[in-house]
Amino acid sequence: MGQTATTRLPRMREMLRHLTRRRGLDTVATDRRFSWRRDGPLVFVFAAVFALLLPGHIDYVVPAGPVLEAVELAHWYAEEHVVLCLLPALFIAGAVSVFIRQSAIVDLLGSRANKAVAYGVASVSGTILSVCSCTVLPLFAGIYRNGAGLGPATAFLYSGPAINVLAIVLTAQVLGARLGLARGVGAVAFSVVIGLLMAAMFRQRERRRVPLQASGPSGEAGRPLRHSAAFFASMVAILVFANWSGAEQEAGFWHAVFALKWYLTGASAIALGLMLVRWFGFPLRNALLVGLPVIAAAVAFPRNPAVAFGLGIVLFSAVISVDKGELGEWFSATWGFARLILPLLLLGVLAAGLLLGRPGHEGLIPSAWISTSVGGNGIGANAFAAVAGAFMYFATLTEIPILQGLLGSGMGQGPALALLLAGPALSLPNMLVIRSVLGTKQTVAYLLLVVVMATVTGLAYGLIVP
Repeated sequence: MGQTATTRLPRMREMLRHLTRRRGLDTVATDRRFSWRRDGPLVFVFAAVFALLLPGHIDYVVPAGPVLEAVELAHWYAEEHVVLCLLPALFIAGAVSVFIRQSAIVDLLGSRANKAVAYGVASVSGTILSVCSCTVLPLFAGIYRNGAGLGPATAFLYSGPAINVLAIVLTAQVLGARLGLARGVGAVAFSVVIGLLMAAMFRQRERRRVPLQASGPSGEAGRPLRHSAAFFASMVAILVFANWSGAEQEAGFWHAVFALKWYLTGASAIALGLMLVRWFGFPLRNALLVGLPVIAAAVAFPRNPAVAFGLGIVLFSAVISVDKGELGEWFSATWGFARLILPLLLLGVLAAGLLLGRPGHEGLIPSAWISTSVGGNGIGANAFAAVAGAFMYFATLTEIPILQGLLGSGMGQGPALALLLAGPALSLPNMLVIRSVLGTKQTVAYLLLVVVMATVTGLAYGLIVP
């Protein structure tokens, strides 16, 4: 009659594999170890594409027009965001899959977790991350695959790029205190409301996920919590400081951190290396094999620290990719996320550049159409700003100077807030990856919720603040 726990467990694991295969998540399964013989060719393909996108002056090869804008946007993204933003985020996502017990994520962010705690944590997580709508994707996929409920996971997906402290402060300084405050409050509230609505709309699907969560990988059980916390804090510090922006400020705290950003990044990397050696069994000789060339590159290229940063990622990846223990599992999980996300991001960035161009440059859709469509505070202007922001790609903090120019051209305060609430959290590349993780229905629902809520909030704000 009844099934024992022993007979049910293999069946539950097979159900989990079937569910993740349908959602494109089988590529990040930690039980598939990275192999240079099998996966090496794809690594070199990724590297070759990245190398082709790096050289400048491609306008000599590609004629001016939307195609050039697509390639230029991809070139800019590869140069500014892949090494410093996306690769560290991929390693953090891989570490979540391997080093954090699944039960911990389920207890904190799972479907049956305390809602106040789950949504509270998810809605403010973005305050410490300076990530864009694309960089947050591997982090979102990592916690969702490891057991987070749909509601808290989508709350984190929205809040990650929308509410980092630096963006809120710069919005207040450049665009006005009222708009900065409205952005901060609106983003936190949005993340909670969107998460709750997503969980309610797809509650049947979530109920099917609940029994499967317990059958996934459990992660490292014996490592003290303080060690894991310090380990992840060091990686987050590397991500935050390497991407810290404060050049626009001539003095003050933000500029001081910007002036020291690479020293802080280096200190965080050294701390990470020491923890890997002491707590994770990383051989000291391997740490020196990675660290000494990085120091040499930093000395040789003092004006371009990204060279040393990128070299460190390459060497570290090469060393741990052949590790037979949990560090090898870490790289395997990281590689799984890379295989899932990088191709979709490239296609999305190319499409965004083709359609919308770059700031100051034309794509297939003339920028004049956008400027003339967001004047005033009517529902049409707010809806257009929300939709345009949802499909455009904004790197971290770039939405601020763009909005500054649009406001100077007659953009209303309401549409400005609508774009601030929809733009940084969504983009065409972002949507393609979300669909591969959640599926089409959930992605469309998430998009509509963000656009509708941004439109309504912008309209209300425009009535209050003309």
